[in-house]
Amino acid sequence: MSPGDRQGSWIIVASFVAALLLTLLPLSGVAAIAWPEWVALVLIYWCMALPGRVGVGTGWMLGLLLDVVRGALLGQHALALAVVAYLTLKLHQRVRLFPLAQQAVTVLVVMTLYYLITLWIKGLAGKAPDLWLQLTPSISTALMWPAMFVLMRFLRRHYRVA
Repeated sequence: MSPGDRQGSWIIVASFVAALLLTLLPLSGVAAIAWPEWVALVLIYWCMALPGRVGVGTGWMLGLLLDVVRGALLGQHALALAVVAYLTLKLHQRVRLFPLAQQAVTVLVVMTLYYLITLWIKGLAGKAPDLWLQLTPSISTALMWPAMFVLMRFLRRHYRVA
């Protein structure tokens, strides 16, 4: 693999750092309940755009980082993001062809599975939260998908990330 094949790696890293910072914003009220899962959105985008560079390992590492910074059970978000990355990699050739609205529906399904995995792990740990309240972010995440897709595609093309 030549050095030119890794062009724009810093954009990928910077987008994940920005997503982590957005995830860690201190919020209250409705904003805290319905805040999108930014790391998962960025992971889904990069898995669809560059499946050879961003994958399950990236999702696992980001999930471990999320577990540490959120103080969650170690491996909870890691497993969920690894599953998200795996599903995105399996479906990326089909989903790329969909219009943005259909892509958002796919993101809704994948994010609902993400939250169900985290809820299952919380339940196993004896912390069973309200199901519907915990699934609200999957809707807001899916609603953010078109804007996130357009922004990330612009950055990828502008900085020629390959």
